[in-house]
Amino acid sequence: MKKQHIILKLTKHKIKLSVFVLVVLYWLFCLPATLFKDPTSTVVESSAGDLLGARIADDGQWRFPTLDSVPYRFEQSLLLFEDEYFYTHPGFNPVAMGKAIYGNLTTDKRRGGSTLTQQVIRLSRKNNKRTYAEKLLELVKATRLETKYSKDEILAMYATYAPFGGNVVGLETAAWRYFRLPAHQLSWGQSAALAVLPNNPSMVRPGKNEGTLSRKRNQLLEKLWKKGIIDERTYQLSILEELPGKPYALPQVASHLTEQIRKEHNGKRIKTTIQRDVQRDLNRLAEAHYTQLQQNEIYNLAMVVMDVATKEVIGYVGNAPTKSQHQKDVDIVMRPRSTGSVLKPLLYAGMLDAGDILPESLVLDIPTYINGYQPQNFDKEFQGVVPASNALARSLNVPAVRMLRRYGLDKFYTNLQEMEIEHIDKSANYYGLSLILGGAESSLWEVTKTYAGLAHTLNTYTATSSEYTKTAFQGYSYIPHTSHEEPLFADPSIFDAGAIYHTLETLREVNRPTGEENWQFYEDAQPIAWKTGTSYGFKDAWAVGVTPQYAIGVWVGNADGEGRPGITGIQAAAPLFFDVLRTLPNKGTWFSKPFDALTEVSVCSKSGNLASVYCPETKQILVPEAGIHSVSCTYHKQIYVTASGNYRVNSDCYALDQMTSEVRFVLSPAIAYYYASKHPEYKELPSIHPDCDMLGEQPMSFIYPKKNEDIILPKDFDGKRNDLILKLAHRRPDTKVFWYLNDIFIGDTETFHELAVLPEEGDYIITVVDAEGNQLKQQIKVTKS
Repeated sequence: MKKQHIILKLTKHKIKLSVFVLVVLYWLFCLPATLFKDPTSTVVESSAGDLLGARIADDGQWRFPTLDSVPYRFEQSLLLFEDEYFYTHPGFNPVAMGKAIYGNLTTDKRRGGSTLTQQVIRLSRKNNKRTYAEKLLELVKATRLETKYSKDEILAMYATYAPFGGNVVGLETAAWRYFRLPAHQLSWGQSAALAVLPNNPSMVRPGKNEGTLSRKRNQLLEKLWKKGIIDERTYQLSILEELPGKPYALPQVASHLTEQIRKEHNGKRIKTTIQRDVQRDLNRLAEAHYTQLQQNEIYNLAMVVMDVATKEVIGYVGNAPTKSQHQKDVDIVMRPRSTGSVLKPLLYAGMLDAGDILPESLVLDIPTYINGYQPQNFDKEFQGVVPASNALARSLNVPAVRMLRRYGLDKFYTNLQEMEIEHIDKSANYYGLSLILGGAESSLWEVTKTYAGLAHTLNTYTATSSEYTKTAFQGYSYIPHTSHEEPLFADPSIFDAGAIYHTLETLREVNRPTGEENWQFYEDAQPIAWKTGTSYGFKDAWAVGVTPQYAIGVWVGNADGEGRPGITGIQAAAPLFFDVLRTLPNKGTWFSKPFDALTEVSVCSKSGNLASVYCPETKQILVPEAGIHSVSCTYHKQIYVTASGNYRVNSDCYALDQMTSEVRFVLSPAIAYYYASKHPEYKELPSIHPDCDMLGEQPMSFIYPKKNEDIILPKDFDGKRNDLILKLAHRRPDTKVFWYLNDIFIGDTETFHELAVLPEEGDYIITVVDAEGNQLKQQIKVTKS
C-alpha cells in the first residue's frame, strides 16, 4: 500500500513536471518566426529620406514597412493614452487588468486592460473576439514577446500595424494620409490625434464622430500638459489644430520611378539616389514644356539626370503630366525608341580610337547607294567632302553611313554590346548600315548612361595616373550601392581617353543641322558636349549630353509612335535639355585634357590628314595615339602647267624649261560637283593641253545612276511614269557632253549635265562623250514599280 502511494505520488510529480515542461515549451515556441506576414506598401524615398511616392500593399491596405523608431511626440502621446507603464511591465499590467475586470463585473461599460504588448499580439492574430480565453492567450504570448524583442521594437510593431481608419494602417502612413507630413514632423496636436485613433478608428470619418475625436485628443493633450511633457502654450496651441479628416493622396514626386521600383522591390522601403530638389525642378520643367508641346499634339516626354562620378541617378521623369489616352503611365525612360543620330558620336570615337580618321579628316558627302540603301542628309543636300568633326557636329547622315561602312558594321556593333546597350539585341546584319541613323532602338536610360560612361572614362583617366576602369559603362542606378574603388588598368576597355576627349570637344561645338539658324540660342555658360537625334518620320526627338559632373538625357515625342513635324531633336528636345542643364548646380568647368593619351602630329590644314610633302599649309595638333598610323593627305597633288597656266602638260608633250609646277587641292569630278557649289574658292584643274595625253585621267564621273544599279521608275499620282534623271559631273562644266542610250543619241548638255529620259524596262548602256573626245560608259537595269 505504501509502495502504491509512493508510485502514485511519483506519477503525479511526473505529470506536473511534464505539464510544466509542456507549458514552458509552449511558452518558448508560442510565437511564430515572423509575427506579422501582412503585405506592405512599396515606399520610395529620396537620397535625403523624403517620400517620393508609394504603392498600395497587395491586400489593398496602405501599410508602410516597419518603422525603425517611433517619433518622441507620438510615443509620449501613445504611452500616456494607452499604456503609461509600458517600459516597466513584463507584457501585462495586473493593476490595469484588475480594474478592467472589476469594472466589467460592476458596470455595463466594457473596458480593456490590455498593454501595448498585448495589443501587438492581438493585431498579429487578427482576432476581434474579446473573450477571457483570448485575453489569457494574449497575456501568455505578450510575456514571450517581451523576452524576444526589445521595448522599442514592440513599440515600432504597434506603430506599424495599428489601424488608423479605413485602409490606413500604421503611424507613418497615417501621418502622410491625414497631415501630408512624415511622422517625425508631426506636431503635438497631430501626434495626440493619431495616438487616440487606433482605439476607435471610426472616429476619423469626416462629419462623424469629430466631437468624440476632438474630446479625446484634447483630454490627452491636457494630460500631457499636466504631466509636464508639454508646456501650457503648446497645449493651448495644440487644441486649436485641425483634426484628421478625409485622407490626402500620397506624394507622387517620381511616380514612374516608384512604379519601376515596385516591380523590382515590391513591398519594400527603398531609399533612392534621387535628389528631391533636382526632381522637383524636373517635374516643373516637364509640366511647363508639356503645356507648350501639346499645342502641336506632342504629348509625351522623359528626362533622366545622372551623376558622372558616382553613377547615381539624381533625377528621373518617366513621362509628361499628360492624360490617360496619351499613355501617361508609360515609363518612357526604360522604353526602346528609335535612336536617330545619338549613336553617331560613338562611331566617331571608335574611328579616332582605331586611327581610321583624325579629328578633322575629310570624309565624303556625296550621293551614296549601297545595296539599294540610299541615305539622305536632313537638308537633302551634299557637301562633297567635309571634316569628320563638322559632319558630326552638323549630324550629317551620308558621311556617317560611309564612315560606318569603312569602320566596319560588325566592329561597331561589338562596341555597342561592350557598352551594354542591351536593346540593340539582334544581329549586326539585321540592322545594317541604317544602325547609325536610327535603324535600331534603345532606351533613354541606356543612351544616357552610355554618354555618362564616356565622361566617366575620361574623368578617371585624368584623375589617376593615366589609367582606365573596366566598369565605366556599368553600375548606373537609382538605388545606392556600396561604394568601392574601381580597379584600374593601363588599357581602355573600349575607347581610349584621347578619342573620347576629341569626341566631346566636337560635341561641345553644338549640333548645327543645316537650315536651323537658331542653334546659337543654346550656347550656355556651362560648357556641355551634347547631341540631338531625330528618328525617321519625326517620331522621336532626343537630346543627350555630358559635363564633367552630369549626364543628361531628354526624349520628346508621342508614346504611341505618332509622328509630328515638330518632333525634332533641335526643336522639341533641345529647349528642355538646356532648361534642365540650367537648373543643375555646376562648376562651369570642362574636361581636363588627357595629355598622356594624345600625341602631336603635323596635319594638312585643308584635308585634316597627316601632312604629305605636297601640303602647302600644315599645323601641329594633338591626336589619339593611333592617329600616327592614319593615312597621309592625298588631296594635294603636284601638277605641271604651261607658262600661262591655262593647260596641264607633261614632259612628253611640253618642254621642261617652259613648264611650271603647282600644288593643287584636287577632288574627283563627282566630289567636286558638290564641293564647288558650297566652296566658290575651289579651282578646277586646267584642261589637258591638246598635244598631251594624260593616261588614266578621266575628267567625267557619273553621279546618277551608279555602276550596275537597278533603277525603278515609279508612277506619279496621275499614273504616269516618272522620268529617269541622268546626272554627270565634269571637271569643266562648260564643256558640251553628248549622251547615248545603247548607242542611240538622246541629247547633249552644257554647264548643267542632267538629262531626263523615259526608257522601257530592260538593260542599257549609257555612254557620254565630251567635246574633247573623252568617253565614259555605265551599265544599268531599268524596272517599273
